[in-house]
Order: sequence, then C-alpha cells, then structure tokens
Amino acid sequence: MTPLFPGGVAVSGLRVYDWEGDDAHRGGSPHLHTASSEGYVVTAGSGEVHTVSAAGREVHRLEPGAVVWFSPGTVHRLVNEGDLEILVVMQNTGLPEAGDAVLTFPADVLDDPQAYASAASLPSEGSEDERGAAARARRDLALRGYRELLDDLEARGPIALTELHARAARLVQPRVARWQRLWSATVEAETARTRDQLARLAGGMPGLMADARVTSAAPHEEPRRFGMCGRLQTWEWPAPEV
Repeated sequence: MTPLFPGGVAVSGLRVYDWEGDDAHRGGSPHLHTASSEGYVVTAGSGEVHTVSAAGREVHRLEPGAVVWFSPGTVHRLVNEGDLEILVVMQNTGLPEAGDAVLTFPADVLDDPQAYASAASLPSEGSEDERGAAARARRDLALRGYRELLDDLEARGPIALTELHARAARLVQPRVARWQRLWSATVEAETARTRDQLARLAGGMPGLMADARVTSAAPHEEPRRFGMCGRLQTWEWPAPEV
C-alpha cells in the first residue's frame, strides 16, 4: 500500500487572491470547515487572517515564518497585503475536497442546498478569465454573507455563530456517510497502523520497518486551480478505495 502523507494530512501551496473587495481588503473567500483543522505556514509576502470563533473576532498577522492553525467551525478570511503565499496543511486528507468547507454565503443560500451548490461550484471549462470571474463572484457572495454574520454578531452576540454552525451542519449532513468511509480508509487506518507498530516495538520486533519505502507526489500541471482563498498548487495523492 502506498503510504499516505504523514499523519493522514494533505498540503497545498496557496497564492492568496489579490482581488479587492468592497471593504478595500484584498483576499479570498471567508469560510469554515465542519470536521477538519487547518494550518498555515507562511512562505512569502504579508497579510492577515481574520477569524471568528468561540474566542470572538480576531486578526492574526501573517509574515514569512508565521505558523497559525485553527479548529473546525472557525470562520476564516485571508487578507493579502502583498504577494502572500502559504503552505496549507489540512487535517483529514480528502475531506475538504469532498465538501468539508462551507462558504459564508448569506443565510438564505446556506438554507437552500441547491442554491448553495450552484453558488459554490465553478465552471470546469472556459478561459482563465471566465473561471477567474466566477471565482471572484463566489468570493464576493461569501463576503456579503460574512458581513451579515459580523453585523449579526454585533447585534445578537455568539448566537449568530451558533446558527451559522447549525446551517453548515445541515448543509453537509448528506455527505457525511461518504466522509466516514473516507476517514476510516485514511486517518483511522493510519492511526491503527501506528498503534499496531507501537505494540510490535514494545515486543522488540521491527514490524513496519521491514516495509520501509519513499514516496513522492507529482504536482498537478499549471495553471493553478482557483481555490476558495487563492490559486492552488496541489499534488497527486494516493486515492483510497471508499
């Protein structure tokens, strides 16, 4: 079996959008993850990540060498002050790509699965300019919902975030059975292998070391795809059977 990336995580290279929003900030689409933690290792440029969590609203500086991570349910928005590039580390390889991320669209869109799917999807064909325009329109709609969330937080307090979490949970619920199979075939299996290896080592046996190997991942061809927060460099990962 081809080994997964350590810890059953995935990494991607992110060049954060420099598109200006109507609040004069440049950057990507605010969103949250329903099951996965996310980490940033800043490699170039400067900016901020604006977050909304149980701790309230916060702003975290991003400069080369900075490391920031956050748990599921944290609303986050990347702001690009100049050439911001990040190595993104995602927990639960495969889950974010399977829909774990929920954009902060207005409530009426989040409450309508078909409307959400239409607003969140990008065209698979068309020119770079056409796909970029669609990604920017998606970002702008997420920003509109994000501003509504901030206003609601100001007016009603933490209940606004609680209601967003409930909407996100309802939205992803139909996908969770597949996520459970995917997680069992990747992260849970990796954890079980480590548990079994520790048991072998405790008995003085080499165990998995007899099957030691090196794996590399081929990068997807340019151009980088349009992600939620910027242009993504991704790699081919081992695909589990689920």
